[in-house]
Amino acid sequence: MPGLRMTEYLDLDLDAEVWRCNRCGAELTSARNPYKQGCLVYDRDPREIHPPLIEGDFSFSPDPEWVRILEFYCPGCGVQIETEYLPPGHPITVDIELDIDRLKRRIAAGEVRVSEGRLVASDREGERR
Repeated sequence: MPGLRMTEYLDLDLDAEVWRCNRCGAELTSARNPYKQGCLVYDRDPREIHPPLIEGDFSFSPDPEWVRILEFYCPGCGVQIETEYLPPGHPITVDIELDIDRLKRRIAAGEVRVSEGRLVASDREGERR
């Protein structure tokens, strides 16, 4: 079964049940885990990305005491897969949760199929919607 495109840089390999970088094919982690667990993480100082626009207390630059920027990279090719703005101490968010077993059952039953990296639903006559 071909990979299912989940985001611009992230594929789901249902046969192997793993998250993959769709640029280099590197395996990130089990599809039953959040894909971010398999990424390299760069905890950025927000002032590096949003430098002060004016001098003074209110510079329009995020305060690192209030926000951190996490960048998630493929360990194989280094492509940036995701970016997250979080309060310091906040856990990394899980933004994609899938029921892998149910998805596989629906594919096996012919309810949906993977076509050109996309999940395609079928109507009662088996035609593409």
